[in-house]
Amino acid sequence: MRSSWYNKLVFIVGPRPRVHWLLVCLVSALVLIALLGSSSSNSFDSVTASARPDIYSNYRRLKEQAVSDYLELKNLGANRVKDFDLCGREKENYVPCYNVSANLLAGFKDGEEFDRHCEVSRDQQYCLVRPPKDYKIPLTWPSGRDVIWSGNVKLSKDQFLSSGSMTKRLMLLEENQISFHSDDELIDGVKDYSHQIAEMIGLGSDSEFREAGVRNVLDIGCGFGSFGAHLLSLKLMAICMAAYESTGSQVQLALERGLPAIIGNFISRQLPVPSLSYDMVHCTQCGIFWDDKDGMFLIEVDRVLKPGGKRRLSSGRKQQILDVMFPGHFPLCDGEDSLPYYKPLARCVSGTTSKRWIPIQNRSSGSLSSAELIIHGINPEDFSEDLDFWRSALRNYWSLLSPLIFSDHPKRPGDEDPMPPYNMVRNVMDMSAHYGGLNTALLEAKKSVWVMNVVPLGERNTLPVILDQGFAGVLHNWCEPFPTYPRTYDMLHAKGLLSHIASGRCSIIDLLLEMDRILRPEGWIIISDKLGPVEIARTLATQLRWEARVIDLQNGSDERLLVCQKPFVRK
Repeated sequence: MRSSWYNKLVFIVGPRPRVHWLLVCLVSALVLIALLGSSSSNSFDSVTASARPDIYSNYRRLKEQAVSDYLELKNLGANRVKDFDLCGREKENYVPCYNVSANLLAGFKDGEEFDRHCEVSRDQQYCLVRPPKDYKIPLTWPSGRDVIWSGNVKLSKDQFLSSGSMTKRLMLLEENQISFHSDDELIDGVKDYSHQIAEMIGLGSDSEFREAGVRNVLDIGCGFGSFGAHLLSLKLMAICMAAYESTGSQVQLALERGLPAIIGNFISRQLPVPSLSYDMVHCTQCGIFWDDKDGMFLIEVDRVLKPGGKRRLSSGRKQQILDVMFPGHFPLCDGEDSLPYYKPLARCVSGTTSKRWIPIQNRSSGSLSSAELIIHGINPEDFSEDLDFWRSALRNYWSLLSPLIFSDHPKRPGDEDPMPPYNMVRNVMDMSAHYGGLNTALLEAKKSVWVMNVVPLGERNTLPVILDQGFAGVLHNWCEPFPTYPRTYDMLHAKGLLSHIASGRCSIIDLLLEMDRILRPEGWIIISDKLGPVEIARTLATQLRWEARVIDLQNGSDERLLVCQKPFVRK
């Protein structure tokens, strides 16, 4: 009897059923719950109250109710939906769209085989990427910035010993930990190096970077992130960007330290950010030959650099630091910038006709002014209202999650919350960031966390205003995997993304599997969306083994919160 019930309810969630089958399903649900006895009388009353005639007038609402009824029956002991299996051990560090062998077979060469090719080398995995055998939950900040578990990253001792001299000076390998020297212990180390760069651009010290208009930095080939860690201490957002590496990854190590990083290069394609994105571009011994391809790499650096921005590039052939002056013989691009989502490298200089062509020295020192918002086509009142919303939302989020985040037993918090550690959540990915309001609210609340702000392809391109606030951000098509390693984010947040995915004919299960891949064990997910997509996601969350609960916002709207925690699955 239970088996037939399961089949009927799953059928309702799929293609449109006939009306008499729907009636049979709902009537059978009431009979089954009644048979469970008086202990479930409250559930019976709940289902009976929900079975009102008006639900038959709209198939969408009927489907939502069927999903909800199915979940309630499942919790009461009906047949369990099969969980997704774990992927094999060979997939522990799996990054989709980066398969050198497949790219070579497809004809990519001259370095392009190392580029991102989702159209060729995406191997869809309907399984859960498992953590390595010796994986441990990262240490809390600030100690986690300087010490990581060696079992969490794919790096052998031989690879460490073959590293460059500067890397050796910054990193020690001990038993099951990798320790990074603090800057104070270094002679001619990161602090001195940063000070030298400040002097090269006419500043007294690196503490004056923000006064000179520098808010965000693109650090190409960042090593293991120590320069970026120092810049973060100066309240500058430094994004590490390096090519995909199957072992010894710079990006994986930086993210494991809790530092901002993303896989990327510009061998043949533009970076997924608009023109005029960064105040400084930094590269030291990053292996790029800047005079290759007739200077097209320099053109891409110039595209993402803001007017008055600083370039500090070290050639792969010359070890001295160069203040590269952009060649004047490249033509200007015609018209406004098109959306730069992994498009081929351009042979022209772009951005000069943009309204955002404002020298960094002339910008507001604090938050964006009304005049700057208008340049972005944003009504200042709308921007302010959006920020007020996120201030309130963050307070609500934190009140829900604090017992989970700050408890030694996340799933069984005590009556009184324990004192929080310095910070268990080091980073958050806002998967549909809009204006970056969540990022601003976190900063104002003095949460020690950085945010990767993602603007979905197909939504309004608000990434320029996010980057102009000095935040980290990229464009991304959520029908594709995100360019990062597994287990690299502590929290994922998505408002309205499920509805966006559904409207674009993409798969919600593909999205949730990708979220599971990039979220670390015992990490958290907050999804805010309409009731229908949220209930579908809750069904799938059980198959992903997430602890999940739906929260009614009690504001009369169709919006719900889905709050989940990913378990630590060891085998």
